[in-house]
Amino acid sequence: MRQTTQLYLANEASTQRLAACFAAQMKVGDVVLLSGGLAAGKTFFVRAAVAALGARAEVTSPTYTIANIYRAPIGTIVHVDAYRLENAFEFEDLALEDELDSGVTFIEWGADLADEFDAWVSLELTPDPAKAGARHAVLSASGQRGDVLLAQALAAFQGAGA
Repeated sequence: MRQTTQLYLANEASTQRLAACFAAQMKVGDVVLLSGGLAAGKTFFVRAAVAALGARAEVTSPTYTIANIYRAPIGTIVHVDAYRLENAFEFEDLALEDELDSGVTFIEWGADLADEFDAWVSLELTPDPAKAGARHAVLSASGQRGDVLLAQALAAFQGAGA
């Protein structure tokens, strides 16, 4: 059974700090699968992570384009919205192999694509209806690198006064 960690992100600054902690620990090949309802903060998290990775890009939801590619010192940043993908074959048809191998990847609505990767971190965001900008986060990982990334990012987040 996969171990999960739950966090309460009290405001948008907490979500940005968590994204920056992930960005600081990410290595080429790392994958973060994001889930949560509409307006849960998935793109907000990716926007903060992309900025922390040093990309000078305007990050928008790839809902209609399905995939956006950003350039950063770490390499490419692949940002996918898998909401409209019917299955893993459609993901493979995007032909993103080179980009996936040369940078880091964030996939919104990516739970159904987990088997496409050897290791990953899962982040589920749920807005707190009682407080604007606050979110509940549930994190888990798969694979050795996913476990390491999650542990390092959480340690950095907790050390940053979460």
